[in-house]
Amino acid sequence: MPETAPATGFRLDEFTPADADGVNRVALAAFHQYRHDYPDWPRFSGLIGDMASLAKSAELIVARVGDRVAGAVAYVGPGRGKAPFFATEWAVLRMLVVDPEFRGRGIGRALSRECIRRAARDGAPLIALHTSRIMTAALALYGRMGFRFLREAPEICGVPYGIHVLSLEAGAGAEEEPK
Repeated sequence: MPETAPATGFRLDEFTPADADGVNRVALAAFHQYRHDYPDWPRFSGLIGDMASLAKSAELIVARVGDRVAGAVAYVGPGRGKAPFFATEWAVLRMLVVDPEFRGRGIGRALSRECIRRAARDGAPLIALHTSRIMTAALALYGRMGFRFLREAPEICGVPYGIHVLSLEAGAGAEEEPK
């Protein structure tokens, strides 16, 4: 890294503390469309509005268009602290966000692919994420990338979530829960 996608005009970089405000702004902008779906939007927006704090426990990857933060994602490798509904040996893709102004350029796919690349680098048997059925564009992207629904996850601020996985082991079925 950094990776540049010249045809689409963005690049991927490692997060720096100077990116914190931009990452938090993009997270809020990306989730704003769901504000009526979360019964406790004030609490939820407080959580997502502090996305930059994930850099303390994860690798935060930033997509830039020029000098603007256009998207971000957190990658949590195997053996690192994560929610208890994820197995310790799994890699996890967290909080994929793209500024609505920059959607449709492949930023979400590039950020997801970078997490998958890191999971393979780290020898993870699979990469997992959790998302909600209200996030139809994200679900479609993850499905096209080969992620498969595994099971329900705990609700977040009143919204149901599910765990989706992508097997990184040759011949393994992503639908089967690893031991």
